[in-house]
Amino acid sequence: MLASRGQVRPGVEVFLQRAEEFRGHRLGLVTNAAAVTRDLRWVPDALQEVGLEVVALFTPEHGLYAAAADGVEVPSFYDEEQKRWVYSLYGPQRKPSPQQLAGLDALLYDLPDVGARFYTYIWTLSLVIEACGEVGLPLHVLDRPNPITGLHIEGPGVEEGFETFVGRRSIPIRHGWTSGEFARWYNETFACNAPLTVWWAQGWRRSQWWDETGLPWVSPSPAMATLETATLYPGTCLFEGVNLSEGRGTPHPFEWLGAPWVKERAVAQRLNALSLPGVVFRPLRFVPWSGPFVGQVCAGVQVHVTDREAFRPVHTGVCALAAFLVEDPERFQWQSSQGRYRIDRLWGGPSLRETLSRSRDPLQVAAEWDTASDPTLEQTWRCFWSEAYGGEED
Repeated sequence: MLASRGQVRPGVEVFLQRAEEFRGHRLGLVTNAAAVTRDLRWVPDALQEVGLEVVALFTPEHGLYAAAADGVEVPSFYDEEQKRWVYSLYGPQRKPSPQQLAGLDALLYDLPDVGARFYTYIWTLSLVIEACGEVGLPLHVLDRPNPITGLHIEGPGVEEGFETFVGRRSIPIRHGWTSGEFARWYNETFACNAPLTVWWAQGWRRSQWWDETGLPWVSPSPAMATLETATLYPGTCLFEGVNLSEGRGTPHPFEWLGAPWVKERAVAQRLNALSLPGVVFRPLRFVPWSGPFVGQVCAGVQVHVTDREAFRPVHTGVCALAAFLVEDPERFQWQSSQGRYRIDRLWGGPSLRETLSRSRDPLQVAAEWDTASDPTLEQTWRCFWSEAYGGEED
C-alpha cells in the first residue's frame, strides 16, 4: 500500500524504536545541526532522550552547526557542556582515525543530503565506510529521503584522473540515491567490508519530493536554503567553475546567475528561445553581499522551474553556461585553482569546457548536448535501489 502524504519517517525514528538494543553501547555519530526528527529534535538529543550514550560526534563540511562557508576547513573541538569530542572530517583530516574510533561500540551516520554528486556529505560517508571497514566497527546509516526524488538520474560520471572530494568515484551528477543506497553500493563495490546496517526511512517512495514527505526542511548548509535551491543545484552549481556569481550571498543562491558585465535581457532571450523543458529565465539585477562581486550590481537571470518533473537541471546548467559564454566570450572565463580547471572537477572531466570553448556556436552545442547518464552506469544504480522505497511505479 502506498504511503500517503505526511507518513514518511526518517531512519533515525525507525532506529529509535529499537533503542533498547543499543543501551550501554558507546556510540559515535556523524551528523550536523540539520539532522532532526519530524518534530525538529536534534538527532543527538533524541538519541540521548531514550537512554543512548553518544560519546563523540563527527562533522562534515560546514561543521557541526551547518554554518561554515563552503570549502572552509573546520576545526575539531571539545564540547565542555556535553563532555565529548566533536571531530571535524573537513579539515586536514577527512577520514576518522583508528584512535578516534577506538572505544566505540558502533558509529552512526545521519546527515541530510541533496542528491547531487558535488555535495560532499556522501564523500564523507565514503571515508567513514572505509574507516569502519578497516577496524571492523559496526556502521549504522540512518537513512533519509532524497529530496529531489529517487527516480531522476542525469549527468556524466567521473573520468579517471579527475577524482576529487566533489566526486571521489564515478557517479552521475544527479544520482537519484539516498545516503543508505549510496552506502550499500560503496561498501560492496569497493570491498570496504564495513559491518554496515542501513535503517531505511519508512513510507517514502522514489517518486516523492521532499515537500511530499511531511518532513520539515532544515537547511543542510548555508546556501541550501530551500527545496527549490536543491532542485536547481545539480545544474547551476556548475557556475562555481566560471567567473560569474552563482547567487551565493543573495536570497536566492543557485537561482540567480550573473556578473557586472552581463546584458541580462540578451541572455534571458537566448535561453528562453531554447524552450528548455520545465524552466523559464527572467532577466534581473542583484547585489551579492559575499562572493567575488560583493557590493557590485550584477546582471543576469533568475532560473524559474515551472515543471519540476520535466526539468533537467544538468542540461539546463550546461545551456546557461553557454548562453553567458556566447553573450560575451571575451570576459567569460573558466576559473582555475592549483593548475586545474574548477569546471573539470565539477563535471568530472574536461569535455564540457573543451567542447564549449572550441565551438563556433556553444549555445547550439549545449542545446544538443545529451546529459543523460551512461545506461550501463544507470543500471548499476538501479540495482542498489532499496526495495523499501519501491521501484519506478508507485
